[in-house]
Amino acid sequence: METYTQLYNLLNKSLSELNDSFDKHPKELYDPQKYILSLGGKRIRPLLTLIGADLFNCDPGKAIHAAHAVELFHNFSLIHDDIMDNAPLRRGNATVHEKWNTNIAILSGDAMLVKAYQELNKCEACFLPQLLQLFNQTAIEVCEGQQLDMNFETLDEVAIEDYVRMIGLKTAVLLGCSLQMGSIIAGADDQSQQHIYNFGKEIGVAFQLKDDILDVYGNSEKVGKQTGGDIISNKKTFLLLKSLELANKEQRHELNFWLTKIDFDKNEKISSVKNIFDQLNIETISEKEMSKHYSSALANLRSIDCNHQKKNQLFSFAESLIEREF
Repeated sequence: METYTQLYNLLNKSLSELNDSFDKHPKELYDPQKYILSLGGKRIRPLLTLIGADLFNCDPGKAIHAAHAVELFHNFSLIHDDIMDNAPLRRGNATVHEKWNTNIAILSGDAMLVKAYQELNKCEACFLPQLLQLFNQTAIEVCEGQQLDMNFETLDEVAIEDYVRMIGLKTAVLLGCSLQMGSIIAGADDQSQQHIYNFGKEIGVAFQLKDDILDVYGNSEKVGKQTGGDIISNKKTFLLLKSLELANKEQRHELNFWLTKIDFDKNEKISSVKNIFDQLNIETISEKEMSKHYSSALANLRSIDCNHQKKNQLFSFAESLIEREF
């Protein structure tokens, strides 16, 4: 049985070799791809592809090209998301469109998406039809989630169930896809594939809810950024939406005051909105919602017939994602 450290090392070595292959011309097309891949990140998604294969007693190396495809697609989406969000930083460094320009970022991102399909095409031919169907469906759903997220920015009211659906599409489906791709390559049966996909998707929703909570209640030194960033930008997170749902007249008035105020002191806004969150016990309510999806994920994992030791290893990994402090 491979340890996750071994899988991570295998992944990083192969991605480093892949990144070296981008040393081509024109440099304006390929250097941005090398740049964003070199920024690292947690690389949870491609790691899950290798885990999905290992869980069903398959050599993880057979899933390495599928893992590459997942990581390339994810970084392609980040390049384009940063353009849409006009974000200056990614993983503490300048975003691609800031370091080069928007046109270069769009084109290099497009090429990265094509490269993802080239990597996927290196998987065993017998698995390609199912892999492509899953990968294509996931790519569409990620785009749907991004569009919904942008739509929410201009809506006065967003239902909580719509928010959870959005993060399920924008964030969580790629985690489910990553695991299922590994299970496909391992030859797992359809029922096991569905359970491992559901596990990944539900963990993804819980993971994003944890991010929402950490943005307000996390330790800024551990999170690596100022807490309350979502409050400053009026991001419609679970915490804000639940507060608007539960607030009394006075609390709603204050929330709307801060949501519509253009010029403000950032610390004052964070303090005032967080105070309302505390009055409404929003942290506990959000943790309960997160736990609901986490429990659903674990139930799906328990339903899979596979090596008990490997299953426990995945249980521990899932716990580390949800119990993290940053």
